[in-house]
Amino acid sequence: MDSQFLVAAAPAFVAALVEFVEALTIVLAVGVTRQWRSAMIGVAAASVTLAVLVGVFGTAIVLFVPIDMLRIVIGTLLLIFGLQWLCKAILRAGGARAKHDESAIYQREIAHLIDEPPVPASGMDWISFTVAFKGVLLEGLEVAFIVVTLGASAGQLGPALLGAAAAGVIVVIAGVALNRPLARVPENGLKFAVGLMLVTYGTFWAGEGLGVEWPLDDLFLFVLLAVYLLASVIGVWAVREVLVDRASRAPQAAQD
Repeated sequence: MDSQFLVAAAPAFVAALVEFVEALTIVLAVGVTRQWRSAMIGVAAASVTLAVLVGVFGTAIVLFVPIDMLRIVIGTLLLIFGLQWLCKAILRAGGARAKHDESAIYQREIAHLIDEPPVPASGMDWISFTVAFKGVLLEGLEVAFIVVTLGASAGQLGPALLGAAAAGVIVVIAGVALNRPLARVPENGLKFAVGLMLVTYGTFWAGEGLGVEWPLDDLFLFVLLAVYLLASVIGVWAVREVLVDRASRAPQAAQD
């Protein structure tokens, strides 16, 4: 399989898988608690909105922005966006931040929806529509950003879209089959992987835009990935050491 295809499709697939799992949790809570029909209409409306955004902005960026400028801007954005994912993942892996729990989120969503006004006897339930639409749109916007930036930088918008679409199909099929949140998906690990991929690609493309000639060409991506992975492992260790140090000092402070 072509390496450029994988460069765009693989991170788009993993990122979309994470976000679509979160969106599925919201939609399931709405459908089970209130009305499936209105929730599905909200999902469809959000999906169309996302498709239009990706199509318009992705095409405009590819056609009208010079490639070197594109790589600098998008590389920088990927670095910023990826570092946010990676920092959260490091804090979760180190124990300084609670891990993402889809089952707990599902229960909170249901508790919130139960407090809303009753479902209308007929017609559209606008609460179901709005919550489902907002959930899918907000989670999908991150996917849209990754698809557009990766696809535009690599000149592979189609593969990026294909990777995200494949993730969406898998999540929908799993959700329909199980009819419950996909709590067993290793979401925290996937977010760690996405963060690593985004900062790696961001560094590579920003460097190319600035005129850096990377040794080994595209293979240097693996070198950058290894460097960021090592730095992340050290980051997790450092977070754990800080927490252990604080825990050891707490009894002494209480005695004083």
